[in-house]
Amino acid sequence: MSDTHKGKCFCGGVEIEVSGAPEAMGYCHCESCRSWSAGPVNAFTLWKVDSVTITKGAEFVGSFQETERSDRQFCTKCGGHIMTAHPHWGLIDFYATILPSLKFEPGIHVNYAKTVLPMKDGLPKLKNFPAELGGSGDPVPE
Repeated sequence: MSDTHKGKCFCGGVEIEVSGAPEAMGYCHCESCRSWSAGPVNAFTLWKVDSVTITKGAEFVGSFQETERSDRQFCTKCGGHIMTAHPHWGLIDFYATILPSLKFEPGIHVNYAKTVLPMKDGLPKLKNFPAELGGSGDPVPE
């Protein structure tokens, strides 16, 4: 996976491009991601900041920063979710569906202790985040 992928918000007013390979792909089960995505789990792709470009509609990008760890960004025209910046990690999170040409290959479940949708897929399940990202790194059973 080392190419360019393009995505857009719901109305197409904001377009983005990512290049290279994602740093990670997986599922987040935390309450914040579930609430923001309006789903029982969030399929994420994480990219280095310098891999991401807004190619159209930057003036339509709104922001909601619940905490200093997550700056959730959306289109002010349609309300479509675009990305979540995680400045403390130097990463940007795109929902897997925002990048239709990217083959989603999840490798991990984070915040699985908070799941409302148990998933038996054989992937590692962490109580919160990996230790290298400031979590405990503690596994939890499937």
